Amino acid sequence: MYEDYYRFSAKPFQLNPDPRFFFGSKGHKRAMAYLDYGLSLGEGFIVITGEVGAGKTTLVRNLFRQLEAHNLVAAQLVSTQLDAEDTLRSVAASFGLEHEGLTKSALLKNLEDFLTAATRQGKRALLVVDEAQNLTPRAVEELRMLSNFQNDDRSLIQTFLLGQPEFRGILQSPDMQQLRQRVVASYHLGPLDMDETRGYIEHRLRTVGWQGTPSFEDEAFAVLHRFTGGIPRRLNTTCDRLLLFGFLEEKSHFGEQEVNEVITDLKTEVAHQDFHGATGINHHAPEGSSLNGDAALLTQRIEQVERSVNRILPIVRKILYTVSERNTATEDGTASEHRDAAH
Repeated sequence: MYEDYYRFSAKPFQLNPDPRFFFGSKGHKRAMAYLDYGLSLGEGFIVITGEVGAGKTTLVRNLFRQLEAHNLVAAQLVSTQLDAEDTLRSVAASFGLEHEGLTKSALLKNLEDFLTAATRQGKRALLVVDEAQNLTPRAVEELRMLSNFQNDDRSLIQTFLLGQPEFRGILQSPDMQQLRQRVVASYHLGPLDMDETRGYIEHRLRTVGWQGTPSFEDEAFAVLHRFTGGIPRRLNTTCDRLLLFGFLEEKSHFGEQEVNEVITDLKTEVAHQDFHGATGINHHAPEGSSLNGDAALLTQRIEQVERSVNRILPIVRKILYTVSERNTATEDGTASEHRDAAH
């Protein structure tokens, strides 16, 4: 909705990973260097960890974009609690291979033949496993065994493991010893600092044609950094809502007040609520606690929800009005074409 208002070519803060918006922070640049080094070795496992929304998937997709597309065969697997055989089936399916109803030996034979053929064609086979912290020891063992496929002392497949911070601890367990020996590069992706947060926001805006409108006060960037913790996905969510707010309120400048107003609305929504005691409702009140205090907090929460609803209603009205105007314009144009054709 706000893209036309601010004359953007696309939404600058979409949630889907898109290598066009890759921002080279200090951490991301260093991670890219580690990935490049690991790829140059052409074997083993490369491990990237970071908080949810830190940009791990975008990082890998940006790396793939830099590789020769016609020399690359890449597949992505989102890890869940799969057993060993299901892991193999999922890998085969990710590469587009037959996998239903096959025995384990047949699955392995299909995978080896596929990887061998890709290597003969001069192609590099890469497997990206997301949410690696959910891998079971048996699933890890199956992935490790795939790295044993070789041709003329060259590994037929290289695997990227992307996981949340706890995966670093999992790797240190005795069950992961053999995997650790196959890791050729690893990096932990941390949050953006204050300056990088500003650079990240401005970079994404410039990517869609931003010419300085809307403008941002320095304090607006500071508030955004504090609220999001410098996590890119959280920044995307908050900045997207801020631009929608600006469109509805017809604002071309954002300061601390505007950002705080949007943050107040976001805090009433499920995705941004703190479930560790921040709801203001004590279901098991200890002796001596104040029920009046609980009631006051509940009233405050209800008032926040009411304010959020009151802000959403104008959004809905404006969206419906805009869609109606576009449909009317389309219908008028179609009717005009029919009249011209009749004459």
